[in-house]
Amino acid sequence: MESQRCKGARDLLPDDMERFRQVEDVFRASCTGWGYREIRTPTLEYIHLFTAAGTLTPSMLGRVYSFLDWDGWGGERVVLRPDGTIPAARLYSENFKGSRIARLYYVTSVFAFEETGRENREKWQCGVEMLGDASPASDAEIMALALEILGSLGVEKVRLKLSHAGVLKAIIDELKLDEEAKSALLDQLLDGNWQALAGVKSKNKDLNGIISTLTRLKGKSSGFLANLQALPSVSAGLRKEIQKFSAVTRLLDQLGLAYDVDFTSVRSFEYYTGLCFKIVSGKTKLCSGGRYDNLVNLVGGKNAPACGFAFYMDELNAAVRPWSKQKTDKTVLVKAAQPSAGCTVSAFKMARTLREAGLTAELALNDSQLKSRWSVTCLAGSKGYTLRDELSGRQKNVAAADDVLNIIGGFVSLGR
Repeated sequence: MESQRCKGARDLLPDDMERFRQVEDVFRASCTGWGYREIRTPTLEYIHLFTAAGTLTPSMLGRVYSFLDWDGWGGERVVLRPDGTIPAARLYSENFKGSRIARLYYVTSVFAFEETGRENREKWQCGVEMLGDASPASDAEIMALALEILGSLGVEKVRLKLSHAGVLKAIIDELKLDEEAKSALLDQLLDGNWQALAGVKSKNKDLNGIISTLTRLKGKSSGFLANLQALPSVSAGLRKEIQKFSAVTRLLDQLGLAYDVDFTSVRSFEYYTGLCFKIVSGKTKLCSGGRYDNLVNLVGGKNAPACGFAFYMDELNAAVRPWSKQKTDKTVLVKAAQPSAGCTVSAFKMARTLREAGLTAELALNDSQLKSRWSVTCLAGSKGYTLRDELSGRQKNVAAADDVLNIIGGFVSLGR
């Protein structure tokens, strides 16, 4: 039968949802532990929010789902949100007036049109935004939070890569290009073409040296950033941005958080004003974020410093090992020895007892798919239970449900 799903749409099957909820649960618990509070923004937003922020240039309008919100006489163009940060900034500007700091998080879907339909048009993000603080500590906080979440999920061999939009934009200003050339260069950098920057030559030899070094730099370099500030030909504007970047890297050093400075690692930094970062595992990007001090103003609010990040759920889900495959000691398959009403009722009661004790219990109605460490067979005539250790193959008849819990609980608590 031919699929009836829309192009670019997909179903999330039970295994997919298990990973999704696992990531979501860990994400929410960590965010709450750091003092962040959950928000949810509408699926529909006015398109001018995104064009004003610079994320939707004329050439990118074909990548979003937009339509006219018609009222019979006219209307405004709306869009299925293509981004989670801009709606959060809009929410902050309308609802947190006068607040010094707002720590917010969300789990949301974002939409992007792709012509072939081979790529997902709806994607999910777990996002964090800290609004109202401009200190290096807030930049360090969101990166530490992101790394903590990945650690709690058991994602291994992650690397934090840092860049800085403020430094890059100050360098572009230093090149003294005309507006057309400046816009063309920025567009190429946003698309990830860093050779375009290396190919521009300035009369300032120190600036050429900085550009050459930054485009080749791949590693920890807080000392290098300090040396850049001392160059006599560095302008006050560029020196100020380098100082901001150095303040963050020094704090990361003091916190013992490993990182690499890689200016070429970040793209699509339209509304970022300072630190940009991404976290990768191998070649897979799991998370990206940064500082966007002008965004709240661009979407209609008063100036408010802000930073944040987003996890990409498709990539993160693929990197996570489901808990059900990690903790088989806590899963139990409950069987009825006979298809009689008495045995079935006994199985239901046993399953409820196990769940109340914090275990996962599945009733074996036919062929169960649960991979369990334990199975409990409820015997006919209230004659007790047969407990089987599926790992060793040993089994034992016990008289009471408490005996089943004591045996399983002993192994679970001892971690055998």
